[in-house]
Amino acid sequence: MAGTTGYPQAGDFTARLSAVAKTVEGFLAERLGDAVQPGEIARPSRLMEAMRHAVLNGGKRLRPFLAIETARMLGGPFEGAMAAGAGVELVHCYSLVHDDLPAMDDDDLRRGQPTVHKKYDEATAILVGDALQTLAFEILADPAWQADPLIRAELVLGLARASGLGGMVGGQLLDLGAEGRFGPAHLDVDATLQLQAMKTGAILAFSVDAGALVGGASPEERRALLSYGRALGQAFQVADDILDREASSEAMGKRTGKDKEAGKATLVDRLGLDGARAECERLVGECEAALKPWGAAAATLCEAARFTVARKS
Repeated sequence: MAGTTGYPQAGDFTARLSAVAKTVEGFLAERLGDAVQPGEIARPSRLMEAMRHAVLNGGKRLRPFLAIETARMLGGPFEGAMAAGAGVELVHCYSLVHDDLPAMDDDDLRRGQPTVHKKYDEATAILVGDALQTLAFEILADPAWQADPLIRAELVLGLARASGLGGMVGGQLLDLGAEGRFGPAHLDVDATLQLQAMKTGAILAFSVDAGALVGGASPEERRALLSYGRALGQAFQVADDILDREASSEAMGKRTGKDKEAGKATLVDRLGLDGARAECERLVGECEAALKPWGAAAATLCEAARFTVARKS
């Protein structure tokens, strides 16, 4: 057991979330510096500037928080948890850059700042996404952060599956189809849940599983934590759908109401706002039930589930 050495020691949930976000921001800033690293030929300045714009612009850093807090609960090493969480966050940031492109969601704002293609151009934005994705896997595969080659392989495999054709990317394609891009489409509740489990839930669930891997979880513990991660991922997307209907663009730092305009498949459409809120509460209950084996040690992860559905941005 590696104990809590290196982990932010902030007190309540809000302080801990903020402390982890700050620590992750610093780690990512170091990875996105201009200095050429071993094995690289050069780091084009425009690419690096645009990558920093995409990544170092705030954000709650919920995905690395889940990886880090899961590993901390299990007594895993901080360095490995930080690297795993940073890898997931880079994939998340790449997906946002590509999501914002005119061919996808066509957004001008992200976290209150111009999206990458608006500040730079579309070609640069595409290459930024490509570079962030590959950097994510470079970090996960680097023995400097995780000495055990089996854990490194599991992390790379898990993130590839969560972010690829059977996960996030496949879910994005289904989401475009639900808009009617490829012909008439109407998704029922089950199909909408599947889409959201792929597009959003898979990466959030893997964030928890990454922490479980770093923390040396047993197969039984990994199954319980995966149940938690899947329920949290679903709750996050339902809460996001509610915010898209109710929150202001100023609060969200991006245009809201666009999902309804685009005809996207959401549980708000299928269940109504009250039904969607009830589903959020049910999913938080699932999260708490999955964490019962850890008792009080899982308090922060339980609070993360409640934060997911109570957030205002």
